[in-house]
Amino acid sequence: MSAPDKHLSPRERHERILAMLRREGSVRIATLAKSFGVTTETARRDLDELAQGGALKRTYGGGAMPSLIDEPGIGFRTQVRAAERARIAAAAAERVEPGDALMIDSGSTTSLFANALAARNLHLTVVTNCLPVAASLGSGERCRVILCPGEFSLRESGVFGADTLAFIARFKADKAFIGAGGVNVDGVSDADSAGCAVKRAMMGQSKQTLLLLDSAKFGRGLFERLCAWSAVDTLVTDAAPPRSLEASLRAARVELEIASG
Repeated sequence: MSAPDKHLSPRERHERILAMLRREGSVRIATLAKSFGVTTETARRDLDELAQGGALKRTYGGGAMPSLIDEPGIGFRTQVRAAERARIAAAAAERVEPGDALMIDSGSTTSLFANALAARNLHLTVVTNCLPVAASLGSGERCRVILCPGEFSLRESGVFGADTLAFIARFKADKAFIGAGGVNVDGVSDADSAGCAVKRAMMGQSKQTLLLLDSAKFGRGLFERLCAWSAVDTLVTDAAPPRSLEASLRAARVELEIASG
C-alpha cells in the first residue's frame, strides 16, 4: 500500500474521493483517513460537504454514489454551498446586457442569479418557468417578466409539462441561463426529465446557453443526459474543473468563467 498523501488540499481530497466513488461505488471514512493521512473527523467532514452538494450519498461509516433519479427540493438546495453559488450568480448577472431577452429555468442557482440580476435594474424581457425568478425580476419596473403556464411543482417552485414547452417555443431569446444536477466529460445531466425538457426547449430558442453550476457537481452523472458540451456556450462555476473535464470543455469550445470570491 502506498504511503498516505498528507499534503492534499480539501479540494484535491474531494476530487480523489469522487474518483474512488466512480471506480468502486462506495468509500469508507476509515479508509479515506488512512489514504489521505488525515483524522477520521476530517474525512467525515469531506464526505458531509460532498453530500451537501449532492455529489454523494452518506452511508453509515462512509459514502456511496448518489441516486440517479432523486435530488433534494429547491428549498434545501438553496441552503447548500450558498456562498459559492452566490458568486456564480453575481458573475453570471454581469454577462447580461441592457435590452437582452432572456430565458431562465427553474433552479436554486438560477434563482440566486435572478436576485443578482434584479439588483442591476436593467431593461430586460425574461421568459421563465420559475416562480422565485419571476418574483425577483418582476419587482422592478424595467424588467418585463413572462411566466410560463404549466403544471406547478411545489418541490421545484416552477411549472413544467407540455403546455410549458409549447409556450417557450413561441419566443426567441439572446441568452438562456440554466442549471443542472451534474456534469462530466460526456456532458450535462439532471435527475428530472420534466426539468430537462424545459431546459432543452429554452436552449433551443436562445442564441447562447450559459450553464450555472457549482463545482460540487463536477464528475457527477445523473439519470438523464441533458446535452453534450457542444450545446453549451459558457460554464460559470466557482472553481477550476478537474483536468479531464477541462479538456472536454476546451475540445467543445466552451468558455469557462470561474467566479472569484
